[in-house]
Amino acid sequence: MALTADQKFFFVGVAGSGMSAIAEYLAGKGFSVAGSDRKFANSDGDTVRKQLEEAGVRTFLQDGSGVVPGLSSIVVSTAIEESNPDLKRALELNIPRLHRSEMLAEISENAKTICVSGTSGKSTVTGMIWHILNCAGLSPSLLSGAGLVTLEKQGKIGNGVAGNGEWLVAEADESDGTLVRYSPEIGVILNIGKDHKEIAELEKIFSEFSHNVVSNGKILIVNESDERAKAFSIGREFDFGEEAFCGVQGSDFRPVGYSIEFRVHRKGELVKFHVPLPGRHNMENALAAVAVALQVGVSLRKCADALSSFEGIHRRHQILGSFSGVTVVDDFAHNPSKIKASILAAEDFTEGKVIAYFQPHGYGPTRFLRTDLVQAIFEALRPADSERQNDSIYFSEIYYAGGSVTRDISSGDLANDLLEQGVEAHFIENREECGLAMVAAAESGDTILIMGARDPSLSNFAKSIAEELKNERTE
Repeated sequence: MALTADQKFFFVGVAGSGMSAIAEYLAGKGFSVAGSDRKFANSDGDTVRKQLEEAGVRTFLQDGSGVVPGLSSIVVSTAIEESNPDLKRALELNIPRLHRSEMLAEISENAKTICVSGTSGKSTVTGMIWHILNCAGLSPSLLSGAGLVTLEKQGKIGNGVAGNGEWLVAEADESDGTLVRYSPEIGVILNIGKDHKEIAELEKIFSEFSHNVVSNGKILIVNESDERAKAFSIGREFDFGEEAFCGVQGSDFRPVGYSIEFRVHRKGELVKFHVPLPGRHNMENALAAVAVALQVGVSLRKCADALSSFEGIHRRHQILGSFSGVTVVDDFAHNPSKIKASILAAEDFTEGKVIAYFQPHGYGPTRFLRTDLVQAIFEALRPADSERQNDSIYFSEIYYAGGSVTRDISSGDLANDLLEQGVEAHFIENREECGLAMVAAAESGDTILIMGARDPSLSNFAKSIAEELKNERTE
């Protein structure tokens, strides 16, 4: 389906992170866009509904009322079930259906697109690339799975921008296999780790994506520091990593409070970078963004200047602040590599101990990743030393999003596995009680790190931890 100015689209589940970005983008490009979401039935959806309306997206309850004759198509995500009233109404009216990834693929055919892929770091790298290009005056468009903090501060959702320039920076998802639909101008593979699928299946998906880019004579940029990603390299002059042979090489990493510093080498040029985000993984993310920006034509020095003002991504190791001497961090980490990177990042700036919290999402994914999650947490948490108590991990019960599922695993199983390896692990089924226990265990100089995905209430949980710290210390 070719995009034309007279088309009208309706998004089912428009408040979702990937869906809202595309809806905002199309509305910003002048298309007629509307959408529904079950969140709109209660006050929890008021904020995002207002943001969508302000972006030019008309909103409806998810009751079929917004699906009317004359629509070019309805757009759905994998999460939308066939019993949805909007889908039923569209079927009655013979309105065509597009998957979210099909719409994104069509958009990418009509713009010079940079597709960022990988099992970890996609949202951050997508945001970094957009920020660099925007600071360089290129007015790029953005389609991301999470909001940029800079844009959120302006009252926006922050994950979709319709720029005036020729470049579109888009996050491309491998979890549902739809990554293979894209053939961008520049493709990026950050890493390949066990997440939603087995490694062999993931490698097949990334291989097809790589072929789509290379066979069209476009640029593929990969992470030479990731064993699986570097297998797809087409020329190390394009790639990034900490290896000396990379086109964009990072070195001399140093944590500085909540920020990081490092040097970037590129064809004899050496530039120092200061990025106001924690963690060695964010040096890797920055190197990926720089590798892309250089191909677009932005200088290494301009990349450094731009990233010095990058404020990060919503719930990507987002530091809420220090409360009574205890730092609180809100993070989307949910797969083994992300959890390990998040804990290590917190350890970089924490004087005392790290009190980590993880809420797994879904019984199937938890069962699938159990061994890998336990190993990642075991490797990341520090034992006690002469100056500091040992780090610890807290779990509440698995987040259940609905549907038929076999509940044959619990977060308590992860805690027990870690206890057997000598890790201080706690399972407190009720999340609020778990939060109170972490606050009671925290001392000045410690960090409480909240991790988990899919559950939209996790951000409020992290904020409640901060409030409890303030209240407990002032009573």
